[in-house]
Amino acid sequence: MSDSVVIIGAGHAAGQAVASLRQEGFEGTIVVIGEESVVPYQRPPLSKKFLAGEIGIDRVLFKPVDFYAKAEAEMILDTKVETVDTAAKKVVLEGGRTLDYGKLIFTTGGRVRKLACPGAELPGVNYLRTIADVEAIRAHFKPGAKLVIVGGGYIGLEVAAVAVKHDIDVTVLEMAPTVLGRVTCREVAEFFQRVHREEGVKILTDTALAGIEGTDHVTGVKTGTGDIIPADFVIAGIGILPNVELAQEAGITCNNGIVVDELCRTSDENVYAAGDCTFHPNPIYDVELRLESVHNALEQAKTAAAHICGKDKPYGQVPWFWSDQYDLKLQIAGLSQGYDDVVIRGDITGRSFAAFYMKDGRMIAVDAVNRAPEFMMSKMMLQKGQSAPAEKLADESIEMKDMLA
Repeated sequence: MSDSVVIIGAGHAAGQAVASLRQEGFEGTIVVIGEESVVPYQRPPLSKKFLAGEIGIDRVLFKPVDFYAKAEAEMILDTKVETVDTAAKKVVLEGGRTLDYGKLIFTTGGRVRKLACPGAELPGVNYLRTIADVEAIRAHFKPGAKLVIVGGGYIGLEVAAVAVKHDIDVTVLEMAPTVLGRVTCREVAEFFQRVHREEGVKILTDTALAGIEGTDHVTGVKTGTGDIIPADFVIAGIGILPNVELAQEAGITCNNGIVVDELCRTSDENVYAAGDCTFHPNPIYDVELRLESVHNALEQAKTAAAHICGKDKPYGQVPWFWSDQYDLKLQIAGLSQGYDDVVIRGDITGRSFAAFYMKDGRMIAVDAVNRAPEFMMSKMMLQKGQSAPAEKLADESIEMKDMLA
């Protein structure tokens, strides 16, 4: 067992790695290096209750501040790592400090994809990934303010739901024919479009962004057809890029993320990776993929910590996600890519239903809106490799617990 672990990155995976290393009996030195000035915190609430002002920073922290002192983990915050020397097993920080490691864990996460159009650098153009981002956005939250959101994915729609409730004039621009088009079926996408429009959000689909208007500050957004949409501020939610540069420069194999195996080991025997930055195998779907998922970050951190402590706990679970918009809780289990049919359970014209994604007659994923039993039972079925006939899934007279063999 190594006598020192250095963790680069201070998000969900880092916080879990500290906790799991100690739980697994690791007694050596733990050092966590993060570029933000805050200990690890949860990102999902940022675009929801934290943005809405319903909870404070203390409620988004992954663990209380004093947890890390009790765990005897050194936290080096507001600091960048300059280089990683895998041959010498050293990490060099900005300012010149050098740390030796026995094992290293990359939990570097991802960063927002930036707009690449005229005016993208104007003041008033915002992204949402960090606490500082939310604080900058909140400064614009004034009744009557005009907000244009670029991107109709989960982040964009969650922000829209919060903003419109603060009496902000919200317009969502989406290049695809529907919002959520890359992650949901047409039926679910159209459901969310309908709900947002009923709540007062303007949604423009099949609409490209040509540029941001303004001189010293944003005044509007120019579409691909030349139309100008007035805007006091803009929020872009157009995806995440994995932070792999340090690993690449250190000679670690990367491919749409830091490549790891089922034990979260990289191409270097002393280096691990966990969370949004990893490209990893999923045995349930027999694919390699990168996931932006809290669950994935936590479970991979547990796996890496266990292996460092001499225990094999392979990561191979059903991916799951969630999104809160208005009174809607969307819970997603599984990967829907490649589906050839969709089975709807419940009334999709209301605000509670489940959409089961089928492939060759088998369920491969579910989108459950205000349907916790459907989500939980489907996740269990997918984990066990089980399915149910389409007609049974659609029949609400049959309880979900009776689907599980």
